[in-house]
Amino acid sequence: MTRIDFYTHVQDKLPVAIQLVNKAWNRGLNVWIRVVDDAAASRLDQGLWAHPVEGFIPHCKSDHALANETPVIIDASDRLPCSDQILINLHPERPEYFSRFERLIEIVSLNEQDRKQARERFAFYRDRGFEIHSHDLSQSKI
Repeated sequence: MTRIDFYTHVQDKLPVAIQLVNKAWNRGLNVWIRVVDDAAASRLDQGLWAHPVEGFIPHCKSDHALANETPVIIDASDRLPCSDQILINLHPERPEYFSRFERLIEIVSLNEQDRKQARERFAFYRDRGFEIHSHDLSQSKI
């Protein structure tokens, strides 16, 4: 069953997502990142090019010809995932395919609308018996 982690009280989702991708990449895991639009995909793409400073995380967008062979995929077009290890959801809606992944990561900002949508996703997962872990990042870094 999919393990679900909520990272809450986040100032800016992008740096947290990049840190989590970096951790997964260092462990040899594949990551599918769901974003809301092309602008968000481009910001994440640029962030992954800059971090980590000492290395490179192979990544591309989900519509790229090498998406099936690349360990980190950024999806802004609701494509079906080509991996099943880690899903990072940066989209306000619950991904229909989340349960095919070993782990789902939800990052929740301080924005009230984002928090409301995250509570709805949390309740959906909880009501269906998924294992949920919460990580309050208000006082710490990952």
